[in-house]
Amino acid sequence: MIKKCLFPAAGYGTRFLPATKAVPKEMLPVLNKPLLQYAIEEALSAGISNMAIVTGRGKRAIEDHFDNSIELESQLKGTSSEHYLKEIKNVIENANFTYVRQSEMLGLGHAILTGESLIGKETFGVILADDLCIAEDSVVLEQLSNVYSKYKCSVIAIEEVPISKVHNYGIVTGSLINDSEDIYQITDLVEKPNEVDAPSNLAVIGRYILTPEIFDILKNIKPGKDGELQITDALKVQAQMGNVLGFKFKAKRFDCGSINGYLDANNYLAKLKGITD
Repeated sequence: MIKKCLFPAAGYGTRFLPATKAVPKEMLPVLNKPLLQYAIEEALSAGISNMAIVTGRGKRAIEDHFDNSIELESQLKGTSSEHYLKEIKNVIENANFTYVRQSEMLGLGHAILTGESLIGKETFGVILADDLCIAEDSVVLEQLSNVYSKYKCSVIAIEEVPISKVHNYGIVTGSLINDSEDIYQITDLVEKPNEVDAPSNLAVIGRYILTPEIFDILKNIKPGKDGELQITDALKVQAQMGNVLGFKFKAKRFDCGSINGYLDANNYLAKLKGITD
């Protein structure tokens, strides 16, 4: 059983400036709940209780959010507003939080490698909070965990995207090994290719189950595109050994790292919850 989940949360959130100058992008609310809280709740729903968060400078609000606020709780106790704290109190009571700071922004691979001290030598989940996934049944990380339980190798969430959008994603090459379950044997990965060079339109989405060998691979590969340590390059090495599967998950995804995706997520959840003008 997977016991730990890693949350890279050190990025600058430049596409949301000036809002993210003082507020971490992971703390931007979709309706009344921060993106990172949705991600933590997904991990809890997948049966994981140990949350390892990679933060950076100016991210103190993350630690404060996932901690008790005695003064606020005291002020609201016994009032009609007390129920507003129910969801976050449930998270705090059921999850264990550890933190490590990423000193330099050197790519997602570097962020994951920074979290090694919190993970140790065990298989772990990774959730990128700005990929908000709304599932009707089991959450996406649980879907990946079920695939891992059967095949015992790294599993990445994949989704078909328009060919005009492939330059925004890591793109995979693979072949179906289980048609009924949408499971692919991944043979190659390319980071943000142009339309001409893209091997497919199957994109890597911000959900992973990674085996601990990924840390040694990350230590030995060279920086890739934009001089950053890319997780796609590390997964490519694993894939060449036959140790990476891709899974076409069942959920509606919103790219909340973009303004349009963020607005779409708010509108979708507002409609889902019956919130009207």
